[in-house]
Amino acid sequence: MSIYRSKHSARQYDVAVVNNVMVPMRDGVHLATDIYFPALNGHPLDDHFPILLYRTPYDKAAREHAYGWNHWFAERGYISIAQDCRGCFESQGEVRFLIPEAEDGYDTLEWIKGQPWGDAKVGTWGTSWSGWTQTAMAALGPDNLGAMVPNVSGSDAYTSSVRHNGALELRFIAWAFWHSALNTQADLKSDPVVDKALRNEPVVFHEWLSRWPIRRGQTQLKLVPAYERWALELMSRGERDEFWDHPSMNPSKHWQHFSECPCLYAGGWYDSYTRATFENFVGHGSAKKGPIKVLVGPWTHGLATPELTFAGDVEFGADAALESFREVHLEWYERHLRGKPADGDEEASVRIFVMGGGSGAKNSEGRLVHGGQWRNEQEWPLARTEFTRFYLHGDLQGDLQGDLQGDLQGDALLQDDGLRGGGGSGGLGPTPPEARDFKTSYCFDPDDPVPSIGGNVSSHSDFHGITDGLATRRMDQALTPIVRAGGFDQVEAPGFFGSRAPYLPLGARPDVLVFQTAVLPESVEITGPVEVALFVSTSARDTDFTAKLIDVYPPSSDWPNGYHLNLTDSIQRLRYRENDGNATLAEPGEVYRITITLYPTSNLFAAGHRIRLDISSSNFPRFDVNPNTGEPLGHERRKQIAINTIHHDIERQSHLVLPMIPRG
Repeated sequence: MSIYRSKHSARQYDVAVVNNVMVPMRDGVHLATDIYFPALNGHPLDDHFPILLYRTPYDKAAREHAYGWNHWFAERGYISIAQDCRGCFESQGEVRFLIPEAEDGYDTLEWIKGQPWGDAKVGTWGTSWSGWTQTAMAALGPDNLGAMVPNVSGSDAYTSSVRHNGALELRFIAWAFWHSALNTQADLKSDPVVDKALRNEPVVFHEWLSRWPIRRGQTQLKLVPAYERWALELMSRGERDEFWDHPSMNPSKHWQHFSECPCLYAGGWYDSYTRATFENFVGHGSAKKGPIKVLVGPWTHGLATPELTFAGDVEFGADAALESFREVHLEWYERHLRGKPADGDEEASVRIFVMGGGSGAKNSEGRLVHGGQWRNEQEWPLARTEFTRFYLHGDLQGDLQGDLQGDLQGDALLQDDGLRGGGGSGGLGPTPPEARDFKTSYCFDPDDPVPSIGGNVSSHSDFHGITDGLATRRMDQALTPIVRAGGFDQVEAPGFFGSRAPYLPLGARPDVLVFQTAVLPESVEITGPVEVALFVSTSARDTDFTAKLIDVYPPSSDWPNGYHLNLTDSIQRLRYRENDGNATLAEPGEVYRITITLYPTSNLFAAGHRIRLDISSSNFPRFDVNPNTGEPLGHERRKQIAINTIHHDIERQSHLVLPMIPRG
């Protein structure tokens, strides 16, 4: 696919920059905006160039210092505009999470139209929050929006990426702590005491996790009330209402109102927005002509990660990295803003990296060589997908005979070899269970949650305190991850929050139920959305259930205990089991059917591996811990141990649904 080959475009112009133009919004707030003009001999050219817009809460000047994308675009004949979002750095106003981005983005596009050079269509780019800014403004239907590239961006903040099936992704509360420390807006820090408390002598976020939930007026956020207000709002606002359906928070509700323009959604299998990336591709693509395309590699969250070959502790090979992510952007704009024809054949709508198939060895950096390859597709889910149920069995002695997949060779049997997992091990296979009234119970103690080891996380960091004025020049140098993103062996280790010596496998915990297939006789590809349907009961009025899909490597000389690679996970808060945005507390002992929607993935489980599903009730601090009391969210003061039960018998067939791709 030509769009993903680096073109090594040449510099054509000098660059002239106008800094901090104050662009008015409809409510009188002004947003600081830098404009990068193509120039010769230091003078902006009068030619009419296509325009690119980048809106960021991360300090436009610092981002440019670190990455230089605006200069790079201007050198190639684009007027490139960078703007500090409301309440951030040189802009006026107050930060209120994502809510202002729809109107502020729309008003900025209107302002561009009124400039002498502003009669061209505008392309947009940006990562994470800067991805949300694009879809937010698109939802208001501006007529001069010409092309978008939202990289790792949200679709519905209520169902994933902020709240997650009722639970809270703690990364955005962490974001409030470190972003308020980095934010140098004059109005925010007019009192020098504020900056001292936030930047020089901060109580780091992971320390507050031991006093969860945080309380109004008790953390350093009290010194920056705008941050404290929305942080507490995210913690306590569990029911779906108009807040969650705003265009800035829920693009999925407004796809039909989007501007008609080409859009390339980019994401990663280990990104915090993987589900949203495909939801946007499918929903936006169904509502508008576009063209709408999607690019997903084996990457974690970030602007630079698409140019890496690894994610966490796992190596995918040289082909996994894009040679130049900015060249991918440029070719999209060249085609859709300048009208240049595509090179070669018609581009596929879906470009994905299928993970797996590597040697499994340990490379020189100590990473697992998992491997993988790129593939072009036309739709999502793939039309040839065979959604296959894998049933949870009580133990590996159960009758697991049966074809693993319809077109596997012969009568491949899932046979027990005596291996067992941790607290309540079991089998996983295509044959429904035959036992009656079979269940597995475990104690979930909210004071001893299962630690998060890798996964789809971002922004979950501590600001460790910097006294010089250059902290924002490289944000990554000011932050220390609390949760590390990507793939890792699911074994506790130093450096993983909540891990304790002697650093044992997560599957050895009594509150982690391990269900796995026997050794796979042939390779199996899983590509697409993943779901887990569970029949559950609890002794509490509310609790959580988690699910994690794992690729189990056999023991080898490099990995004597094997390697248990996390692929995707999710969580379901029981009071929100109906998925209608309304809370209904559980009746202790009553059995409920819940569906946990995991993030989509693409992985080749090699012959000799196992497919494993871990079920538990916590994944901390990726998600907040349920105290099991049923108290109002964000105001809990009590905790209790819950006895949680998974039912997997002939009448209550708990199962995993995998998107299996036929061989060949």
